Amino acid sequence: MTLLNVLITAASRRVALVQAFRQALAGAGVRGSVVVTDVNPMSPAVHVAARAYRVSLATEPAYLDEIGAISQREAIGLIVPTIDDELPLFGRVRPAFERMGVRVAASTERTASLCNDKHALCEHLRARGIPAAQSFLPGMLPDRPDFPLFIKPRYGRGSVGAYAVRNPRELAFFLHYVEQPVIQEFLNGAEYTIDMLCDFDGRPLSVVPRERVVIRSGVTDRGRTSGDPALIELALRCADALAFAGAVNIQCRIVDGRPVIFEINPRFSGGIPLTIAAGADFPRMLVDLAINRPVASAVGEFQRDLWMTSYEQSIFKPGSEMGVLEAGNQGWERPRPCEPEDMRIRARASASARRGGGAPRPLINADKEVA
Repeated sequence: MTLLNVLITAASRRVALVQAFRQALAGAGVRGSVVVTDVNPMSPAVHVAARAYRVSLATEPAYLDEIGAISQREAIGLIVPTIDDELPLFGRVRPAFERMGVRVAASTERTASLCNDKHALCEHLRARGIPAAQSFLPGMLPDRPDFPLFIKPRYGRGSVGAYAVRNPRELAFFLHYVEQPVIQEFLNGAEYTIDMLCDFDGRPLSVVPRERVVIRSGVTDRGRTSGDPALIELALRCADALAFAGAVNIQCRIVDGRPVIFEINPRFSGGIPLTIAAGADFPRMLVDLAINRPVASAVGEFQRDLWMTSYEQSIFKPGSEMGVLEAGNQGWERPRPCEPEDMRIRARASASARRGGGAPRPLINADKEVA
């Protein structure tokens, strides 16, 4: 039986994604486990994965060394990055991981960096005739802009720091309040996320538009799939304009009868469970791609008008199974860059005992297998 272990980075609350990849492995008849990384042992995905590792932040120099060591230790065959900060990193090192036999579901470094810059992205799309929000940096605003406007961090994520601006007084305030702001035209219309999966050569395999009916903390709480051909065509045009690989989510609003993009995230979306439930199983497609099985394009093949209404679910664990929870609350040590030849797991060594560096330590459940 084929072996494929999957590593989901920065797993955090992405329990549904961990479960979806576990089901994808089983459905593909592949033997393997889903391993995760995180910086916090209290993250729920840590407690549903087969194994979980604490790593440095993606912005720290040791991060990629630690991911490489985990990949060797766990015989990882597919890495699935999940947060914006790390996407350009994985885009840059993807060829090196592939030489190790590890496929990385990440777009190119240039594409990821462009998508992280909301102003540059919209300018890139508009220059290619793709409808995107008119965007300004503070020094580019006209003397008398048309209100309302929308302001948010140029490099932010989610809905943090995003505000509607109704008049010059509010504009003056938010220009100083929002860090590195970008100002966009106000798009007043129904909001959609378009989930798209591309293979490792950038070929679109599946496109599923979803209306975001109720949004909570930047994630779709209630929504439905849509078969609008204009939304599907918009995603395909984006795939021609940018070098994608893996999952992508395109955010847009319908303005005067046409979709207008305001953001693209080249990663899995928070609402991906609806797309999978509608028959577009992105994790299964990635598993098949990772083991070199042919995957035919299935653009437009999904259940229309399928609704999702979400609710919170909790995981309950005794303190003895929470790993280094107390140390984590107090500010625990960061592992140094990993050396592949030193794969021993240390409970918690002092700085003097770790002078030669060491492998990242599992958060919890180092030897646990989840059926």
